[in-house]
Amino acid sequence: MTSFNELGLSEALLSALSSLGFESPTDIQEKSIPILIKGKCDFIGLAQTGTGKTAAFGLPLLEIVDQDLRATQALVIAPTRELAMQICAQLETFSKHLPKLRLLTIYGGASITQQIKGLRDMPQIVIATPGRLKDMINRRAIKLESVKTVVLDEADEMLNMGFKEEIDEILTFTSKEKQTWLFSATMPREIRQIISQYMTQPVEISINKDDKINLNIEHQFVQVRATDKVEALRRILDFQSDITAVIFCKTKIDTQKLTDDLTKDGIPVEALHGDLSQNQREIVMKRFKAHALKMIVATDVAARGIDVNDLTHVIHFSLPEQAEYYTHRSGRTARAGKKGISLAIITPSDRRKLRFFEDKLKITFKETSVPDVSQIMRNRLQKWAESLLETPKAMNITPDALKLVNDTLEGLSHEDLVTKLISLELQKMNIRDTNRDINVTAERAPGITGRKERKERFEKPRGAAGGMFERKGRRESARSGSGSRSGGNSFFINVGTIDDFNPKKLADFVSEFSGIPSKNIDGIRIQNKHSTFTVDGSSAEKVQKSFGRAFVEGRKINVRPDEY
Repeated sequence: MTSFNELGLSEALLSALSSLGFESPTDIQEKSIPILIKGKCDFIGLAQTGTGKTAAFGLPLLEIVDQDLRATQALVIAPTRELAMQICAQLETFSKHLPKLRLLTIYGGASITQQIKGLRDMPQIVIATPGRLKDMINRRAIKLESVKTVVLDEADEMLNMGFKEEIDEILTFTSKEKQTWLFSATMPREIRQIISQYMTQPVEISINKDDKINLNIEHQFVQVRATDKVEALRRILDFQSDITAVIFCKTKIDTQKLTDDLTKDGIPVEALHGDLSQNQREIVMKRFKAHALKMIVATDVAARGIDVNDLTHVIHFSLPEQAEYYTHRSGRTARAGKKGISLAIITPSDRRKLRFFEDKLKITFKETSVPDVSQIMRNRLQKWAESLLETPKAMNITPDALKLVNDTLEGLSHEDLVTKLISLELQKMNIRDTNRDINVTAERAPGITGRKERKERFEKPRGAAGGMFERKGRRESARSGSGSRSGGNSFFINVGTIDDFNPKKLADFVSEFSGIPSKNIDGIRIQNKHSTFTVDGSSAEKVQKSFGRAFVEGRKINVRPDEY
């Protein structure tokens, strides 16, 4: 097994790694560090979440930056502020024996005045989100002439979020002699375009995406009707009271609604999504990392940058659109050598997608069941009784206090006393009294096929490639090669279900900005973070000219011909 000592790192970094308990590099670290530490080439690193990509580029970056030179020498660009903050925190721990090194994180939602002041101190490494970095460049607040290395982390996510234009503009302000390191979980066509445009003969390292990233994760699912999903989650959380989890939903609206529903039932959770202010998000994350908060409900985008080593569960209240995102989510548990559970709450219509994930990711989902109320009650009372047995006798109970209580309870039998104690505990538990079985088994859902038959009939889940939503009455055109009518032009737009768009809302949105009647907008495919649509040739120019000032949730809308 390779050790960090064999990768060419300096004594300062090796000492920091040793004190942090890092013993052996992961595959992506072992393959990347010896190449990047030389600082002489462009680089592409393909690996999933949880494989140690931050150290794979962070350690070489700390090696090649000159801490004695007061100039910004490296940019790390990340899609979200949470991820940018996480990267900065990890680089700070690695660089604790590099006293002259300065790091700075710049991102939207925080004081731009303070960030400009920080840039004047000439940090050697700047970690930034694309929007705020572009703003700093336009304000001439950051000097890029000394930048020798640019790192694009989670590059596929940046493109999904519509930051292609910002990335293009940022890279034009950097030296042509710089080296570009690109790290990504997937390799969509737009990333290939960035590679061909901005990189020269890059070295490419790929960690097999079909490998099981973490064998300590147990993949489970429960199956219920759609109307029982919230009840199923409540029971699961009631049954496992010591759970620490991230609960994933598709959209911001679903995230907030589920949080509200659980909070009303006395289950302590907080939401994490794009509508929260930066201060609100930081408070939630601070409480979660300090274990003052055991559970958060999050969207995929908001969860980027969550780095907690002792999550017991990842719960998929809604399945993601793509297998890669399932890997991103589930990889947040079972870290630091611990075991974890990735639990999907599905309906019968989700079963096909679950089996697609099995085939694609080479994993096996174990079917389990939602506990009924009697099971929850027995489990909770058992834990309560065990905690009573383990409770040490308090040293400050006086004889008078003991006599007072004994005299008051003298008329109660042992059985009566235990019954009253149990009654008090049950009141605290607030367990709902409905005890119906909400599990849907294969026998109770005859539309579910066996695995062999299902595989013959089905290659990809509806929505995995073609989108989960299509405009009613136009399914055939949406399924065709380009999704367009004769002579039509297909366009990409960076909004999707995560922004609460459906086909009608997208048609109305495009119509509002372009002036094209919504009935002339066809071939609509809605996916998680982007969509495609078709207009006739005479309307294509209007579409291309209409979205220069369009924003959704503060994010610039990117519309381009879908030709990649």
